Amino acid sequence: MLTKEQIISDSKQYSLFTWVAQKNVNPIPIERAEGVYLYETGGKRIIDFSSGLMSVNIGHGDQRVTDAVVEQMQKVSYVTPSCTTEIRAKLAKKLASICPGDLNKAFFTLCGASSIENAIKLARLYTGKHKIFGRYRGFHGNSSASMSVGGDPRKQYTDAQQSTNIFHLDDPYDFYGLSDQDEETRLKWSLDSVERIIRYEGGHTIAAFIFEGESGSSGCLHYPKGYLKGIKALCEKYEILFIADEVMSGFGRTGKWFGFEHSGIVPDMICMAKGLTSSYLPLGCLMVSDKIATKFDDSPLWLGLTYNSHPVSLAASLAVVNIYESDNLIGNTIKMGAYMEKRINEMRAEHPSIGDFRNKGLLGCLDVVKSKEPYQLMAPFNANTAEMEVMNKVGAKLRELGLYTFVRWGYIFIAPPLMINEEQIDEGLAIISQALSIADEYVI
Repeated sequence: MLTKEQIISDSKQYSLFTWVAQKNVNPIPIERAEGVYLYETGGKRIIDFSSGLMSVNIGHGDQRVTDAVVEQMQKVSYVTPSCTTEIRAKLAKKLASICPGDLNKAFFTLCGASSIENAIKLARLYTGKHKIFGRYRGFHGNSSASMSVGGDPRKQYTDAQQSTNIFHLDDPYDFYGLSDQDEETRLKWSLDSVERIIRYEGGHTIAAFIFEGESGSSGCLHYPKGYLKGIKALCEKYEILFIADEVMSGFGRTGKWFGFEHSGIVPDMICMAKGLTSSYLPLGCLMVSDKIATKFDDSPLWLGLTYNSHPVSLAASLAVVNIYESDNLIGNTIKMGAYMEKRINEMRAEHPSIGDFRNKGLLGCLDVVKSKEPYQLMAPFNANTAEMEVMNKVGAKLRELGLYTFVRWGYIFIAPPLMINEEQIDEGLAIISQALSIADEYVI
């Protein structure tokens, strides 16, 4: 068995790590994981407060998933997509039962980005139109089109390779000096601006809008009440498809099966991954309405993947979806989300650096601020290295004390596994509290 030092050394020498200069890589060597905990090689226990990449929704190491995967591999581990299997039939039917409206057709992919890519292709095939709209502060993955349709600044380093016919909307309320207006006026003007853009670009040229059901990577930025419903109405008016990206916010993460359900809408397509298998195995899914699927009854569906409907990944997914139901994880998410909000509100008296906490179920993001009047994050959007000095210290303290989560710009993400309990929430927040003491010193 390799030592901790050998694992780190060989991993750095022979593999590449994402989103970082390779000389700066300092990976955590994980030997095993169980529930809400990761265990380093050598035994140190780490509480996972971001469910991996906001994806290990059922918690780590659930033997029921392992058993389902082994059983499937003993039957058949792979068939071509032109064949089918019992597990394909079962999972597709199960997903149709939890999706609202007529979202009854599953196209299985490999991950979230490939679900977005195929949604874009399908939208263009179905509508005969070519333009796709996303949000500047949305993120949809790191393949060509999925990265382009988001506005995450990481894409700026490969700008020359972005996909064409991709356009972006600003977030609602972020323009026209709306802060002095009442809520009804702000919502109306925000939606009016979207309709103006549709008219400028031509509704007859726009195939689809892509929105996260609930915002994630950009800071869990909440949509105003009625905003997504207004966007969906505009899509219907101009015959534009509405694609819901539920890769992060789906499968109970927000206290409902899907984040868009909080807005009372039914999209035309749903992009899934992450919680679909709780990240035990790679799998994505594009859920499509009957209305769209019917178009391809008599004409070819020009989409294809070698690993479409991979039976082993499908087996993991069906086991995971059943666990959400049998263990009442969505109910626990609602309960623990409320407890999390209560505890963070109690922490405010101790920490002047605590700003907003935006949370839906167990998809949350804590603002760390240097000033509340005016409101100023400890590190701005797309912060450079110098601007991240304080937050890097906060992140280093979290790691030192045994908590794993994402610190991005002025945000600390809080999105633990959905099976977490109050005692474990208190454990994680106690560590965050210690780290915030560093930020408190820089509040002005």
